[in-house]
Amino acid sequence: MKTFASGCVVALVLLLHLPANVLAAPQSANQNKHRGATPVAAFEPLDRWKTAVLSGNQAALVPFYTVAPPARAKTPRGETQDPNEEPSFWATLGKAGLTRMDTKILEIRTLQPGEVALVLRIEISFPTSGGERSGVISSSQIWIQQQGAWRIVATQRGDLVTAATMRLPEPAKPNTQLYPPPEEARPEIAAALRASTRDHKRVLLVFGGNWCFDCHVLDAAFHSKAIAPVLNQSFRVVHVNVGNYDQNIDLAEKYQIPLKKGVPSIAILDSNGTLVFSQKEGEFQSTVKLGPEDLLLFLKHWKPRQAN
Repeated sequence: MKTFASGCVVALVLLLHLPANVLAAPQSANQNKHRGATPVAAFEPLDRWKTAVLSGNQAALVPFYTVAPPARAKTPRGETQDPNEEPSFWATLGKAGLTRMDTKILEIRTLQPGEVALVLRIEISFPTSGGERSGVISSSQIWIQQQGAWRIVATQRGDLVTAATMRLPEPAKPNTQLYPPPEEARPEIAAALRASTRDHKRVLLVFGGNWCFDCHVLDAAFHSKAIAPVLNQSFRVVHVNVGNYDQNIDLAEKYQIPLKKGVPSIAILDSNGTLVFSQKEGEFQSTVKLGPEDLLLFLKHWKPRQAN
């Protein structure tokens, strides 16, 4: 069965499986297209779902998922239409004795009246024989109003990522102004290329959005003591805002970035604007797969030939 990676591709895969008329529906105001946009603080049905998870009671979780149609779930093991898949998974975690469950909404979209898509980052802590263990699960959920209640009709869930498997350090506080408004991408690329003709650096484009936590992790790594000197010596970084995968599509195509693989996605331009690299397989979209040494090797490999 096909498996699905964790990271900022999560919501996209779910949305690609929705009917075209749903994708064309009006969106919520929380598009993160402007500086200062922040993740949505709350969605009341999600709070009740979280309470049911913490209880460890599968019977309490079952009513949160649709039966007709059967709730779809995409997990690291594959795809299923068993409506008990997600209740069983989350109840098992609850029974393990969760000591903390911090559910962060990174993005929310109103697909149409009575239909909402959430992108979530769920941080948990639970006891083990070796002491308390912490981890993160990337997830997305599509909720619909059915018979007067909010229920989950589709989900996607990544692996539980623990501190032992995390490769890059996480930022203490994401920069909610990391990605400028989408319309600023072209002039910023042009300005970076003009500057690069003088100092012979290359231009590194990072496609993503302020809602994408992996984009913030990657940026924090770029500013780390080990990586920043190498990056600043040879590259100028431009963040290209893709909105909800509906902005700067032409730039993604121009620089051969397959957004369906997820973000962050990277392209590198020579000082004359020539494309010298573009990732094709979502190599950066899940930062748990990357370590500082991987980034250093990547930057050193693609730096200008004359750079030391």
